[in-house]
Parts: sequence; structure tokens; C-alpha cells
Amino acid sequence: MPKSSLAAIVHYCDKILRTHAIGDYDGAANGLQVENSSGSVTKIAATVDASLATVKLAIAAKANLLIVHHGLFWSPAQPWTGKKYELLQLLIKNNLAVYSSHLPLDAHPKLGNNAQLCAALGLKNAKPFFESHGQNIGLKSQAKISRDELAKRLGRATGVKPKLIPGGKNLCENIGVVTGGAGAELKQAASEGVDTFITGEGPHWTFALAEELGLNVFYGGHYATETFGVKALAAELSKKFRVPWEFLDHPTGL
Repeated sequence: MPKSSLAAIVHYCDKILRTHAIGDYDGAANGLQVENSSGSVTKIAATVDASLATVKLAIAAKANLLIVHHGLFWSPAQPWTGKKYELLQLLIKNNLAVYSSHLPLDAHPKLGNNAQLCAALGLKNAKPFFESHGQNIGLKSQAKISRDELAKRLGRATGVKPKLIPGGKNLCENIGVVTGGAGAELKQAASEGVDTFITGEGPHWTFALAEELGLNVFYGGHYATETFGVKALAAELSKKFRVPWEFLDHPTGL
């Protein structure tokens, strides 16, 4: 069975993702969040969210490294009791390490959620866009695509029918992409020169705001738009370290 060093994989991830140089939310805790007892990896699992359910899926898949976009730590330290204790116990008993990458994975120019989604949509020559926590995390591209065609492309790429706010022109010419939950930042997106903004989700009040801004907005689903990065990262690690990988689909529908 092929085997690689957990430390070597973590070092490689930290290097290519620039984990310690990319700003993020205080609770993100990017990098290795849980080590394993063997210090080695024979199979990588990738999923969007670290949760009790996905940890169980990773154990069933016989993985000993779980790559996630939304990690275990988003709020202040809390008691490890109840379901939290069950999760911790499962990780330790089953030799399962967890590596999380939030904004570093969003921002990566090749493996990132935004780069991968742009490629899936056929958007060319994408440029850095949308500053967050000290760096641009999204991408924008010039194109001439009808709203209907863009909706079809987004649906094919994610497997989910997107929600459209048709606030702008039918022809999309300057398209910005920020996967996940950037819907509350429509003013920022519009101020950076896009007429169409693709993200995962947003609040109800953004409908009226999009109309006021003359901005087309596509909500493709927070989960659905963020499966791309963990898949690309796990595939890259599998190729470099010669260990198998598997994507664990646990959609939220949100």
C-alpha cells in the first residue's frame, strides 16, 4: 500500500497555498487542525465541511487525511462534550488527520475554488478581483455571454440550478466570481467594475440592492460553488505523493 509522510504533505500544502501569508477570519485556523497518530497517509479524503457526518464518511472510506475547506474551528473554544466529544474521539481512534484551507484555497490561482469555477465556466484571462482580509480572493473576466447561457454553464459546473437576480443587462460582459458567501458584498463587487457577480449565497435584501446597482447576481449555492478547491487540492496531493484520494459529497443544499 502506498504511503506518504503527513508532515511532508502538510509542508507542501502550506507552501503552495501560502497558508501563513494569506489573511482570513480569526476562527479559520488554516493548516493542520488535527494530526494523526501514525504520522503517515495512505489515503486522502476531500470534502467541503469538517463535521461529524463527514468525519464518519472519511472513516468509512478508510482515509487517514481529510482535506476540508470549512474546518473544525470557527468560534471561540468550547467544551468538547456531546457530539463534539464524539467527533474528537472518532478522529483519534481512527487515526484521521484534518487539514483545512479557507481563504488560501479560495485565492489559489490554479487550485482555488474561484480559479476552478472560472475554468469550468469557460471564462478566460481571469484577473484578481475582490479584496478580502488583505488580498484579492476572487477573479473577474471579460466575456460576452447571455444570462441564460451563463446560468446553464453554472448549473452544469455545480450540478445545481442557480438562483438569478436579473438586475443588469441580459448580456454579461464583465463577470466576477467569488465562491461561497459573498452575497452581502454586492456593492464591493459592483465598485470593482463587474456587471455580473457569481457567488454562492446571499441575504434576501440583496435582490433590491442588485436591481439598484444594475448588477446581475447568480447564487450558485455556498456548498456547490466550493467543492472545486478541495477536489483540485486532493488530486494535486495524490499525484505528487502517490496516494489515492476520494471526494466525499455531503451537500447542504445551501
